[in-house]
Amino acid sequence: MRYLLGNWKMNMSLTKISEYTANIKKINPDVFVGVAVPSVYYGYCYKLKTKMAVGLQNVSEYTAGAYTGEISAQMLADTQADFCLVGHSERRQYFGETDEIVNLKLKQLATQSILAVLCVGETLQEYESDKTKEVLERQIKIALQGITPQTDLVIAYEPVWAIGTGKTAKPEEISEICGFIKNITKEILGREVSVLYGGSVKSTNSQSIINQPNVDGALVGGASQDAQSFIQILKSFL
Repeated sequence: MRYLLGNWKMNMSLTKISEYTANIKKINPDVFVGVAVPSVYYGYCYKLKTKMAVGLQNVSEYTAGAYTGEISAQMLADTQADFCLVGHSERRQYFGETDEIVNLKLKQLATQSILAVLCVGETLQEYESDKTKEVLERQIKIALQGITPQTDLVIAYEPVWAIGTGKTAKPEEISEICGFIKNITKEILGREVSVLYGGSVKSTNSQSIINQPNVDGALVGGASQDAQSFIQILKSFL
């Protein structure tokens, strides 16, 4: 399976979502295409589900209880969310999510059989210090502790230094790292997991990224907020 996923982050409005819904075309059935939307807009995005998958950007590590503002995996299941991002670098950086918390969130999604998109990636300092593989191995091994091989999971490699900066890793580097991630997941789960690339992916560079060996798709940020731009990226798969 190949994947094209968008992450709207804390963007969009009802007007923009209405325009997006009107402009997005029926998606190629050979590619799993979806957008992770702000939770308050999930209901308004439901009509998009006739054209693509709709997911959320975060889930609580708790099952239920007095956790004001949190959203449980059960709630995601009740609203028929198609997937959920976990461990995005912005959650790690701004909200203090650790690898251990990411692990708990993956386990919550697993209880509801919701596709988890595990985000991993290194900072610029770690990249320049040649610690990329060391960082990714740590993040993945902790995140997947206690996760069964049957868990519905894909991994998105998003180097932190490439997110929203306009910088993109070289295609051959992307291929090497995605292959490295597949080897780690095979060691842990006994099977390979699909690996996507994210970090300043846009229509002008998507084809050179998506067509690399070991790359099973893309997680797109800013470019996913415009329906026409998103469709142009999808054409890279054809």
